[in-house]
Amino acid sequence: MAVGAQDDPPVDRPDPASDPGRGRRLGIDVGSVRIGVAASDPDGILATPVETVPRDTGARRTGGRPPGASRGTRSGPGPGADIARIAAIAVEYEAVEIIVGLPRTLRGEKGTSARMATEFAGRLRDSLPEVPVRLSDERLTTVSAARALRDSGVRARGQRQVIDQAAAVSILQSWLDERSSVMRSAEDAARSALSGDDE
Repeated sequence: MAVGAQDDPPVDRPDPASDPGRGRRLGIDVGSVRIGVAASDPDGILATPVETVPRDTGARRTGGRPPGASRGTRSGPGPGADIARIAAIAVEYEAVEIIVGLPRTLRGEKGTSARMATEFAGRLRDSLPEVPVRLSDERLTTVSAARALRDSGVRARGQRQVIDQAAAVSILQSWLDERSSVMRSAEDAARSALSGDDE
């Protein structure tokens, strides 16, 4: 086992045993300044962008309202405006599952971004205990999103919010595609077992 491997955050994979079934999923791309949010359709086929939520690092450190926050933001210990907003989106979309991208280096190692995503996912679980929050490996999604937008004619300058949402779409779409494959394989296996019993 590599040094520090025991501290690596677990990476989730779609699993028929823990799948919540039909319903919308949210994809989350956690950045140091912004959080991209995407959502799926109820059948879990297509991911689309939702919005970009500003990080609320001040509330997490102090437990109070960060400088410049609106008066509607709750003061005192609480989840922070970023967590509160994503929780509100989850309720609005009736999300059955939330997928948080876990950035890793090309060698599969964790870094500051991975620790930040893991910590954020933990806070989200505390705020939404009834909704499963998964960590999904998301190497290079922001880079891929920026390249795809550039190729489609969108300039990166001034478009960070669009890139953050595109990265969230990429995270969620990867999860949806893998989930579809896993669920189809499980259904095929169940059908084969049933047809074998009939013989």
